[in-house]
Amino acid sequence: MVRKKSTPVSQSSQGTPNIVIITGLSGSGMSAATNAFEDLGFFCVDNLPITMLQTFARLVTGSEDGKGISRAALVIDIREGSFLAGFEKQLSALRATGLAVYVLFLEASDEILQHRFSETRRPHPADSGPGLLRAIRAERTAMSRIRSVADNIIDTSEHTVHTLRNLLLERFSPDGKGGSMRVEVLSFGHKYGNPGNLELLFDVRHLPNPHFVPDLKRLSGHDRRVVKYLRSQPEVEETLRRFSDLLDYLLPLYKREGKSYVTVGIGCTGGRHRSVMVANELAAKLRRAGFDAHAIHRDIKLASRRR
Repeated sequence: MVRKKSTPVSQSSQGTPNIVIITGLSGSGMSAATNAFEDLGFFCVDNLPITMLQTFARLVTGSEDGKGISRAALVIDIREGSFLAGFEKQLSALRATGLAVYVLFLEASDEILQHRFSETRRPHPADSGPGLLRAIRAERTAMSRIRSVADNIIDTSEHTVHTLRNLLLERFSPDGKGGSMRVEVLSFGHKYGNPGNLELLFDVRHLPNPHFVPDLKRLSGHDRRVVKYLRSQPEVEETLRRFSDLLDYLLPLYKREGKSYVTVGIGCTGGRHRSVMVANELAAKLRRAGFDAHAIHRDIKLASRRR
């Protein structure tokens, strides 16, 4: 659940704040929120002492000229001893500098927070002995004043790490499109071992092999003559079409789940002809479809040296 103030006063004219202050209840997702802002290019600082706010603000320029910090996200919570007493005064002074400052407050139900702390087995920062539930309720009471001045309140009880990330990416992306997902299409040769950390693996050893065509044997899948030969084979075009259709379906689902990187392996026998050509074609098709896709060829030089 997301609650917004009716008239936010701290947004820049472009809709993206210069400084986002991430605060809220312990266990409500502040770490996940920080990761999302990092993916958006914000300079992130966890547990910044409140007395450092004004000093840090001088480093934030608000411009994209590469000089200084253009956007920052700061986590300030109950771990900061002077936080509760001095926050509103520091916030007013920070906004008086002219920077667009946005306060994001995360919370969740007592039951959910108890469950999250039980899963992680980490101590609650406000637990001084009376037990977890009392610590959660004491923090909720102590943070109520901070909550009242927040620009946006998000109840993360029904959110996963992925859905919270997507929500923040969509809301705070400078271009309104959210964070990008990089797709790496990796060609390789099975004879040199399968790569690890693949989300998907496609085997193209069923395709005609240019290695057995004398004029093509010493060329690679980059060469237009190899590409022409492979494109002349009906099963190559059909394979490319089916692989593309599957990726068009799967990649948006990976992005929805919060994946920043997806690696697609394309394997042939030696990693020189078929896998290289197919990886190049798939990466080009994905770029035309709007994905940040790149082809990388692991074994093409190795295969060349061994021929």
